Amino acid sequence: MQKPKKEKLGQILIRNRIITEDQLEEALAKQRESGDSLGRVLIDLKMVSEGALTSILARQIGLKYIDLANYDIDISASSLVDAEVARRYTLLPIGFEGDRLLIAMADPTNVFALDDVRIMTGMEIEPLVATKEDIVAAISRFCRAEADSELSVEDISEEIGDDGREADADDAPIVKYVNLLITEAVADRASDVHIEPMDKDVRVRFRIDGVLHEIRRNPRQLHPGVVARIKVMADMNIAEKRVPQDGRASVEMRGKSVDIRVASLPTIHGEKMVLRILDKSASLMSLEELGFREQTMEAYSRSFRKPYGTIMVTGPTGSGKTTTLYATLNVLNSIKHNIITVEDPVEYRLPLINQVQVHYKAGLTFASALRSILRCDPDIVMIGEIRDPESAQIAIESALTGHLVLSTLHTNDAPSALTRLLEMGIEPFLIASAVDCVSSQRLTRKLCARCKEPYEPDPDFLEKVGFTWEDMEEKVLFRSKGCAACNKTGFKGRIGVYEVLEVSENIEKLVARNAPHVEIAEMARSEGMRTMREEGFAKARQGVTSLEEVLRVIM
Repeated sequence: MQKPKKEKLGQILIRNRIITEDQLEEALAKQRESGDSLGRVLIDLKMVSEGALTSILARQIGLKYIDLANYDIDISASSLVDAEVARRYTLLPIGFEGDRLLIAMADPTNVFALDDVRIMTGMEIEPLVATKEDIVAAISRFCRAEADSELSVEDISEEIGDDGREADADDAPIVKYVNLLITEAVADRASDVHIEPMDKDVRVRFRIDGVLHEIRRNPRQLHPGVVARIKVMADMNIAEKRVPQDGRASVEMRGKSVDIRVASLPTIHGEKMVLRILDKSASLMSLEELGFREQTMEAYSRSFRKPYGTIMVTGPTGSGKTTTLYATLNVLNSIKHNIITVEDPVEYRLPLINQVQVHYKAGLTFASALRSILRCDPDIVMIGEIRDPESAQIAIESALTGHLVLSTLHTNDAPSALTRLLEMGIEPFLIASAVDCVSSQRLTRKLCARCKEPYEPDPDFLEKVGFTWEDMEEKVLFRSKGCAACNKTGFKGRIGVYEVLEVSENIEKLVARNAPHVEIAEMARSEGMRTMREEGFAKARQGVTSLEEVLRVIM
């Protein structure tokens, strides 16, 4: 008897109305070029989500698909399998059904994995199918729970003692505890860790996607040992507690190098420690990934591709200015260009670029470094921040003598940067001649793709905040809901909102006659500049972020 012919993946997806015939043809053509599997091509082309594809494949082999991001994992089940085995086979026990152990697997056909888990646990196994991304995320959460169970705060407190004495920086429980904090922060995508001594305890907070979240409160006696350990890691003075200090550390986490910038601040209850976790991948991001709208990107690109002039990136601390400058340098970086930067501190190391670290105690300031840089035949100069009139004057003069100068400045919007330079004492005609472009930016949190939900907003509220639908037919916005994938916050990741002002001939005339900020802004808008608020509203219309998040970040 002839066996029935196995149905192909494309036919299954068409039959389930997940893709169309035209989409399948496009994907097959792309597959012939790349040589990847059809499933991977469909995901890359965003024709189908990984979850939908995995669900279909699971159904075909007669197994149940489970959305692990929204599943309540039983910790007693997850602890039955060693973390190393879980990572090797990309699987995780998630619960029990009678006398059977439920296991989420990326590849349920792996009989070796099933046999190993069966032997390890002594139980019958029921495999379930989940996406690889969800399983890896769940394993990270499981490993953290395992680490917490191995290293309890009570145990550390007992080893330190209740007398509040300083623990030795090499004390093993303290070392493990600090490593646990850093591991948690990296797993949660935190940019900063705040360790803050209070009157009766120590508060630990993580800044995730720009917002601080309290993670835990620890006994007061842990604080001296934790501070001492962090200072040892960052090569700081352990004995000095009266003045602020800065340091830098590099640690290995699961085979990955993590750079940490450390700052201490004496407070009335003891030293507050802030650990800035530097994500090296941020220095490799392209301008398109940062969130530039096409029209805004074109305006910005026209400026930085000129052989000389000044480009200023403005915004508050933590708004991603340095990341934008690094992404710009990645475009300009070439063996044909001599690129020199002066920064405080140097956050990311870039190939082919000469990076200078400011050292105030040694007399190496932004201004003195700039004077030396200009004697080293640079083509492109990046100044980490214009902080004083002297460095501003040198930067402007450098642009007028044939250099491309990139820098940051602290102002609320793009037009304010021009008046800020006037306040620093720079001659109006010099600013008008040297500055080509000002980009102001903020970072908004992105809605979690898994749990965001559509809703119809109140028309009165939209009118009050100045929101318009432009030419959108479907008048629907999205809002956050919260799920396990985003730690119930409703947001995951951040994206830039940019306001780019090109210094045209009309704006040059306004600056040259010392026109006020409002007049410059009106002229820029009449020439096509969209404000950050308008750019934020555009991202809300696209469903990238919520309207409330835009209003939280942008005035």
